[in-house]
Amino acid sequence: MQPKKKAILVALCVSVVLMLAKFGAYFLTHSNAILTDAAESIVNVLASSFAFYSIYLATLPKDENHPYGHGKVEFFSAFLEGCLIAIAGIIIVFKSAYNLIFPNIIGQLFEGAIIISATGLINLLIGYYLINTGKKHRSITLEADGKHLLTDAVTSAGLVIGIILIYVSGLVWLDSAISILLGFYIIYSGYKLTRRSVGGLMDESNMELVDKIVKVMQDNRKDPWIDVHNLRAQQYGADLHIDCHFTFPYYFDLNQVHHEISLIDKIVNTHVAHDTELFIHADPCLPGCCHYCSMENCGVRQHQFTGHIPWNTENATKNLKHFDQ
Repeated sequence: MQPKKKAILVALCVSVVLMLAKFGAYFLTHSNAILTDAAESIVNVLASSFAFYSIYLATLPKDENHPYGHGKVEFFSAFLEGCLIAIAGIIIVFKSAYNLIFPNIIGQLFEGAIIISATGLINLLIGYYLINTGKKHRSITLEADGKHLLTDAVTSAGLVIGIILIYVSGLVWLDSAISILLGFYIIYSGYKLTRRSVGGLMDESNMELVDKIVKVMQDNRKDPWIDVHNLRAQQYGADLHIDCHFTFPYYFDLNQVHHEISLIDKIVNTHVAHDTELFIHADPCLPGCCHYCSMENCGVRQHQFTGHIPWNTENATKNLKHFDQ
């Protein structure tokens, strides 16, 4: 079984077991704060189920209807997970606010705290496992599910502290107050996850990734690569697509241009931790390029070389040759 599928299947099975344990703790204590954690565990199960399906789709090969592959389904999976988290948080806040006014009887908090502590520790371990696997195999779905479980672990830790305070002080209203605070934290976590996934669905530039790509090109720059501009990067699951314009000497024939483009492709795929597909538009040099072109023995040079213009995110992403910027 593929590592990504194995990881999310482990998370799904564990989520089901932990959900049952948390609801057992709620029926034991009748605590709103514990119900908060149990309700979020339902989201864990639903999210992991859809995540498993989205990873299955993302691993399918490109086809006629999906020439860029199926990787973007992972952004949709993360979006759905973020929405489910936020909805769970909203329901928790309203339910807890009601019980703050009309409190219910709670008991056996010590036993409940032990159960929640155990589930929180397990979520912490599984969360780190998913995040590490997601980073290794470049899966936003696994990272999102892992971060969700880490959020759940933090929620459980806060919940255990709250249960201990209630147990020691005897202040029943703290149960609902703590639940409301945890509900707002859950809503914020859902918002952050949704915001990131919407950016991916809308092809928002990953500027950290663009910075890395430009740095790789700058560090491995060759004399015929006069400038690079109009660079854009889009991520489709684990795959990366880059399109840009490279300026080459205008007297290069197609074989020479093809050689340079193939070299750029090889260098980027060697240094960037994604399977990268490049679409490079070749531009011919103009007299204005001579000042920063270091081609030796150039028979058509009209101006002396004065020095390279360092490539950075600002000038590489503009749709202008560098002498126009």
